[in-house]
Amino acid sequence: MVSSTTPYFLSGFLENSFHFKHHIQDFLHLDPETVETKLAAEKEEIKNLGHKDFNWQEASAFYRDKVGELYLFELGAWHLSSHEYIGDMLRLIADSAQGRVLDFGGGIGTHALGAALCPQVEQVIYYDINPINRDFVQYRAEKMKLDKKIVFALEMPEKEKFDTILCFDVLEHLLDPSQQLLQFYQALNSDGKMIVNWYFFKGFNQEYPFHLDDPKVVETFFHTLQSHFLEVFHPYLITTRCYRKQS
Repeated sequence: MVSSTTPYFLSGFLENSFHFKHHIQDFLHLDPETVETKLAAEKEEIKNLGHKDFNWQEASAFYRDKVGELYLFELGAWHLSSHEYIGDMLRLIADSAQGRVLDFGGGIGTHALGAALCPQVEQVIYYDINPINRDFVQYRAEKMKLDKKIVFALEMPEKEKFDTILCFDVLEHLLDPSQQLLQFYQALNSDGKMIVNWYFFKGFNQEYPFHLDDPKVVETFFHTLQSHFLEVFHPYLITTRCYRKQS
């Protein structure tokens, strides 16, 4: 059932997660039973892969080359199991996003697709280091007839300005998240909004071996955030935050 606070153009997510299961089934040429099996198993597999192969000096190569399609299922399982939480993230995007939008590290495309559906959004630039993610989201955009509104970048756009920057579940995977904040600051228009979250925690049982948790790096991150951005209140009970540039 669609909440009264949900814009009509997001109803497709609440009803079927933008057809995620159908999209991944067709994209990877799998049967429904295999999709369900992989959604149930890949979280454990990617954790094991992280413990075995991840190191910070080769982090980019890990996300670009080693995780492959595992991340599609790991992220898909999380989005499906956190349906209401993701729904509130999309409501926040609908409330705040406008103009040209950068989705940095866009994953399986839920937020890029949601942003592209917003009438006040002119264009979404989707960027993700994983080529399988990019190909999958491009496939989804075509299926949802949003391919004219979403541009797929092979590298982080440089010297471009954006009215909105989205960055979800990415900063904890970066060796220097403060530097990324500074890049966002330079790329954001003066009256733009940055909508982000983070999780600087490896888990109570080390289930997130590829998350940054160095106390000094995290402290520097918060100093950088607080000196460059001002938080904008929103009413949703989620960890995602909205910011504007300090004047």
